[in-house]
Amino acid sequence: MKRKIIILILLSVCLCLTAPANFALAKSDPLKDLLCAVVLSNSDLILDIGDSHTLFALTTDGGKPTYKSSDSKIASVSAYGVITAKKKGSVTITATRKKAKAVCHVTVRETTIKLSKKGVTLDCGEMTGITASVSNGKAVKWKSSHPTIARVSEKGLITALKPGTCTVTASVDGSKAVCNVTVAAPRVTLSCEELTMLRGQTYRLTASVSSKRPVTFKSGKKSVATVSSDGTVTAVKNGSTVITATVDGTSVTCSVTVEPPVITLDTDELTLKKGDKATVVAYVSSGQSPVWSSSNTSVVRIDKKSGRITAVSKGKAYIYASEDGAKARCRITVK
Repeated sequence: MKRKIIILILLSVCLCLTAPANFALAKSDPLKDLLCAVVLSNSDLILDIGDSHTLFALTTDGGKPTYKSSDSKIASVSAYGVITAKKKGSVTITATRKKAKAVCHVTVRETTIKLSKKGVTLDCGEMTGITASVSNGKAVKWKSSHPTIARVSEKGLITALKPGTCTVTASVDGSKAVCNVTVAAPRVTLSCEELTMLRGQTYRLTASVSSKRPVTFKSGKKSVATVSSDGTVTAVKNGSTVITATVDGTSVTCSVTVEPPVITLDTDELTLKKGDKATVVAYVSSGQSPVWSSSNTSVVRIDKKSGRITAVSKGKAYIYASEDGAKARCRITVK
């Protein structure tokens, strides 16, 4: 009310000064300049970053004032009184007409961001969404500190990629909010930790994985035992090796021992006449067929595969059945 009264008084004075009787005065009248006044539509403003507001000015001489900001990096003002808030802080907008001035104090508020989650723990391959509430309603920009550990989409969808820790940051107008992301190492167990086999045997290893991610199998010595992509172990020859199952950098092992077989013959000694033929039967614990050989082929010849014996000449010799490092023998006497 007081402001309105003052404006009316000033307008009345101005009108008196500009009455027709005074037209003979010079264009620039120091008294009129002195009595000129400016009134603004706002004396105090609170804005968010990015907001615009128009200041309306009333001058007693009806002229247009000039506007100036005390810090245009915080809030700028156009020639028409349009204020644009740029960053957090306080400024003074001054409207000047001749020697008259009026000010508006502007406070630019900091943009605040509140996230729906401050921290998440995920398994590899898992996804979770996160939302941001922004004080001025603007859209945020999302960024992951380690995209190889966890990436984030432009809509705030987090995808865990490998074990580790990182941060997902939402930013707008220079303000930031952070969500801590932990990608947990998977828990992996195998159906067997130690395995004893014979050449040619197979065993299917199964892996239980907390993250349900695929398993990679590997053999330390393929010459001893191989392993397929589905975990099937095949014994190749006697010896020892380690089968490793790996999921996202986490590994567990199974020790594999391939034992030499036990070979027994149906006879330890055989007497033949020159020209006779005979067969010795071999029992191999691995179920594999043995390889046959003779210690003296001038006395006894033997087929390497079938074990069929032929007495060649008078004398003594041994025949051997061999399989994966194991050996059994039979003494042959030819009369």
